[in-house]
Amino acid sequence: MKKYDVLIVGGGMVGATIACALGGSDLSVGVLELRMPEPFEHNQAHDMRVSAISLASENILRNVGAWPGLQNKRLCPYRRLKTWELDADRGATEFNSDDIGEAHLGHIVENRIIQLALLEQLQQCANVDLICPADIATIDYAPGASLVTLADGRQVLGRLLIGADGAQSRVRGQVGIGVHSWDYEQHALVASVTTELAQQDITWQQFTPAGPLAFLPLSGHQGSLVWYNSPAEARKLLALSEEEFLAAVKRNFPECLGEITGLLGRAAFPLRRQHAQEYVKEGIALVGDAAHTIHPLAGQGVNIGLLDAASLAQVLLEAARAGEDITGTEVLGRYERQRRNQNLLMMQVMDSFYRLFSNDFLPLKLLRNIGLGVAGQSGPARNKVMRFAMGLEGPLPDLARR
Repeated sequence: MKKYDVLIVGGGMVGATIACALGGSDLSVGVLELRMPEPFEHNQAHDMRVSAISLASENILRNVGAWPGLQNKRLCPYRRLKTWELDADRGATEFNSDDIGEAHLGHIVENRIIQLALLEQLQQCANVDLICPADIATIDYAPGASLVTLADGRQVLGRLLIGADGAQSRVRGQVGIGVHSWDYEQHALVASVTTELAQQDITWQQFTPAGPLAFLPLSGHQGSLVWYNSPAEARKLLALSEEEFLAAVKRNFPECLGEITGLLGRAAFPLRRQHAQEYVKEGIALVGDAAHTIHPLAGQGVNIGLLDAASLAQVLLEAARAGEDITGTEVLGRYERQRRNQNLLMMQVMDSFYRLFSNDFLPLKLLRNIGLGVAGQSGPARNKVMRFAMGLEGPLPDLARR
């Protein structure tokens, strides 16, 4: 049986970031991942699952050594972000990285590429073991000595067990941490498409009573569309033929989208807010979706998960150097204090946007457009919003800094 100081359940983007951040330290680290992502080929079509990676997240990925792995594959930087409701030309707010002296606001990257780059990097770390495939049969929690048994009979023991295993976290359930949750009355339909327009440097979002319509640029002549709608409408859209679906896109999406020349794939998923009642217990820490899921309106889910990873890794490294017990709640509580309120603030901001824009009440509609127009004209307000969206506002772990 292999024993680790830190045993991470989940080798996705967040779990693998923690492992890379702990690479080269005196801590022994094990990462359990069910399966390896599909290898990358440059001629592959883009995946449907993409993320808008903020500047803070880029800094984290750079600082753990994974950014070159993304650059060697593919990513799409964007310099501008535009939001509007009634009119894309009037009453819209456009954010531009030039206004705050940055080369870009962020990158649109496929989740698989981020995970691949991180897994490649952690395999360079002598103190980190990637255990994959790892089909977990049971988790037996004991403070300071949690035992994970795999379906093939292998067993691993971790002094600190980190749950980076998603919204349906087995770690969270096994240790008895509850959640506060509710469902939004929306589904998000994501479509990967080919575009007549070449690679763009703008991501935009139009608000409608049924939910936002969003465009995320990808490299080459490809893009990702996000269509928020009621569950019933989302099911209807999924049932359409390709020709019918592209016609519906043309009717509903604004003209600035340009001509959509093909549909590569589409899927819809329900939107749910969820927040763990606590992030830590003795010998346990939750990160990413295991700790919180938020409305994807501004694409912040992955970004706050990476901030969790950077914060927890920093706390563990500092505690280990100081000779402290990394499994104790005194140490782990520092991570929770750093991240819980920041995550809750982001969740509340996204909820406010959802409630504000998901209706067709005329007076409120007018106020919304006035607000967007005022924000668009106010340099200081616009720049403040940009820095918030880029993850550069509020306390930051060292890994999120340049």
